[in-house]
Amino acid sequence: MMNIGIITASDKGSKGERVDTSGPLIAEMLKDLDGVVKKYVIIPDDREKLADMLRLMCDKLKLDLVFTTGGTGFSPRDITPEATLDVVERLVPGIPEAIRMKSLEITPKAMLSRAVAGIRNRTLIINLPGSPKGVRESLEIILPILSHGVGILKGVEGECGNNK
Repeated sequence: MMNIGIITASDKGSKGERVDTSGPLIAEMLKDLDGVVKKYVIIPDDREKLADMLRLMCDKLKLDLVFTTGGTGFSPRDITPEATLDVVERLVPGIPEAIRMKSLEITPKAMLSRAVAGIRNRTLIINLPGSPKGVRESLEIILPILSHGVGILKGVEGECGNNK
């Protein structure tokens, strides 16, 4: 069983001016992972607030997996990767690289994503795009490896090199 957190970074969503569809889509797509969403929040695009929420989910709630959605583009308010880098201890570059690589087959705009992924304590944090379409495409790419990665992080699965 995986304990999951979802953070939607959206100024308008945090004020109730926009309905968040990406956060609930993440929760829906993760049902097959035998995961439970323990915390779901919508917060403004604020670097300190986002970093504080990531710390809470990793350090206090000790969640296994945290997804962010939104704030990975070029807008001056898009600060999700920076807030994530403020809290992670180790980067996991292969996850956003794989998402960008496969997404480039769909749209050249994929190269504009600044998303990152990393580990804090025993929590894997992954930045996803803000659009439901981007969330769906990204999760379809990484869902097959998430259980194994989290299992290794938690110390309940073997190393990746075992190809038996």
